[in-house]
Amino acid sequence: MSLSWTATATDGAARAGVLQTAHGAVETPVFMPVGTAGTVKAMTADAVRSTGARLILGNTYHLMLRPGAERVAALGGLHRMMDWPAPILTDSGGFQVMSLAGLRKLDADGVTFRSHIDGTPYRLTPESSVDIQHKLDATITMVLDECTPHPATEEEARRSMEMSMRWAARSRTAFVPRPGYGLFGIVQGSVYRDLRLASVAALTAIGFEGYAVGGLAVGEGQETMFEVLDYTAPALPADRPRYLMGVGTPDDLLGAVARGIDMFDCVMPTRAGRTARAFTSRGVFNLRNARFADDPRPLDPDCGCPLCTRHARAYLHHLFRCEEMLGPMLLTWHNIQYYQDLMRGMRKAILAGGLAAHAQAVRARWAAGDDPR
Repeated sequence: MSLSWTATATDGAARAGVLQTAHGAVETPVFMPVGTAGTVKAMTADAVRSTGARLILGNTYHLMLRPGAERVAALGGLHRMMDWPAPILTDSGGFQVMSLAGLRKLDADGVTFRSHIDGTPYRLTPESSVDIQHKLDATITMVLDECTPHPATEEEARRSMEMSMRWAARSRTAFVPRPGYGLFGIVQGSVYRDLRLASVAALTAIGFEGYAVGGLAVGEGQETMFEVLDYTAPALPADRPRYLMGVGTPDDLLGAVARGIDMFDCVMPTRAGRTARAFTSRGVFNLRNARFADDPRPLDPDCGCPLCTRHARAYLHHLFRCEEMLGPMLLTWHNIQYYQDLMRGMRKAILAGGLAAHAQAVRARWAAGDDPR
């Protein structure tokens, strides 16, 4: 039996469910920490597990360049190599390749590109992307697609989407079905309703274990992103998981879950952790600010991570000012913990039928800001 998803509760358009995979079960809605090159930056696998994360993301483009898919396979696969026996989703590499600008050439069959590391030429097709992900032993494989740039004319978006749909069909053919593994299709079409719905129709006709919404959070703004989700998510099969790729801020997650999205990934919490930006129940802080130099309080009194239970804000400020590597390590841990807690809170609210009130309370706390000393 392939990977499957079962709903346990709904609250309006929002869904809570369980994703059953060859590497264990995952409760949704879920946020996936990004482990691009076989590691969640600045965190050990044990630290990631301690936050409650049960599904992480790896990247085909980066892993095919270093250390190479064959080498990962020889080491027992990505799960064994990075000490992560739980599920792993791998991005197909399409977004990274399409971002290479002058280093890549796109054609109907695939894309030829040069490594951003040393200029070595590579060729990526729907078939080779799926094969690389198979060698990595990805629990969830993504089809190769073109992430349509923003802005794009309707005709440009149509050509891009139709090519991605042809690549999706080829990816489906190339995928090797195994119990508990799955292949996700990716909806494209930019900000054009008819194109998005045509993409949904093409993907559902092919048939996938899950469906992702791609090509958003690329500059269109949150309001437009939510408008696209308002008509795209309801058109997707109700019995399959829905994944919004590369999103996003905590407020993005609240709004997208309310619109029926089940899965998310984003580099934001880990990247912010390396640059002194903290996501908290009181809002977003920059720990380099002088106001934290003598602050003895925990970063977030509502958080149970090691940073918040063992250290003061002043200590974290000191670590970043001195450029000590422990600062990014502790703050990344906290940010991932915060994102996992945010998702747990939404799951609990959906099960209780109170997501709207819960989201309102979360946003009100952000707006209220930090407690005065």
